[in-house]
Amino acid sequence: MKGRTPYELEALWKEKDMVDGKVVDTMVIIMRTNGCVWAKSGGCTMCGYHSASLRNVTPENLLKQLDQALLHYDGEPFVKIYTSGSFLDENEVPAKVRKDIFESFSECKRILFESRPEFVTEEIVSHLPSSTTIALGLESCNPTVTEKSIKKGFTPTQCQLAGELIKKNNLSVRSYLLLKPLFLQEKAAIEDTIMSAKFADNFSDEISINPVNVQRGTTLERIWKRGDYRTPWIWSLIEVMKQLSGTVTARLMTSPSGGGSQRGIHNCGKCDEAMLSALTKFSYSQDPKNLSITCECIEEWRNYMMSEVMLGTTADLDREFKSEMMIGGKHGLRH
Repeated sequence: MKGRTPYELEALWKEKDMVDGKVVDTMVIIMRTNGCVWAKSGGCTMCGYHSASLRNVTPENLLKQLDQALLHYDGEPFVKIYTSGSFLDENEVPAKVRKDIFESFSECKRILFESRPEFVTEEIVSHLPSSTTIALGLESCNPTVTEKSIKKGFTPTQCQLAGELIKKNNLSVRSYLLLKPLFLQEKAAIEDTIMSAKFADNFSDEISINPVNVQRGTTLERIWKRGDYRTPWIWSLIEVMKQLSGTVTARLMTSPSGGGSQRGIHNCGKCDEAMLSALTKFSYSQDPKNLSITCECIEEWRNYMMSEVMLGTTADLDREFKSEMMIGGKHGLRH
């Protein structure tokens, strides 16, 4: 469902997630708000969610969106409430509206929403319901990556302090990590995500690893379109999960957006669906046996990583090779 008025939700759907170690039905709500405060200053390089916001969305508009969501609520024990920025930002969701939302879903066992760390304060967190999970977009524990590749607008330390504050108030934390930000080679992206997960494990109940999905109207899309970036291989995400399994206490999970497409995480195309299914199973079971899956393109992935390092580039080598083949073919050349 989708509308372009301030009193209509951006989207709503049902999916599966976990509560108390069990897979349950989950309702996901995307609210249309006044937008992310950081996006108004330039925003993150990979984020296109500003398209889900409007100007001058009033508290009354938000309450009408809530009414719309309640028409579709079937008692799911888990409700996720997203905005284009931070649910705890007063400019996006005023305190009174948040209170009405929490009361409307008071029977839920779990409510999840996202926030930038600057809005995670003792005053706000101490009054949140015990069912709350706050998702923090850490992305990477490397401050150079968060500043130069992602332009996150806050440091990993700020995110850590917010996570510790949430945990101190007996609420749960889901940390988001970004697999393969701009300017990172595939091998370096794997290493960065593994290191970041171990950093996040100290203040997280769940670690959600999100491989890059090229969203429209972003800095990342412009670079991707000119062939200077390739979205990560599914093999890279599987490698991350394999190396982290058993080394962190937080639940590891992933739900790749755009998986199997050129804009999203992908392999050769033949194995993509099976690989993504294996990752979903692992997200629920935490059993590394679910990741025991293979395809002949694993050698292509290994060669790709080696070639990136040898050539010192983050360009899309697959596209470069295919372009040269096409040019060579026109001139009757053989490579």
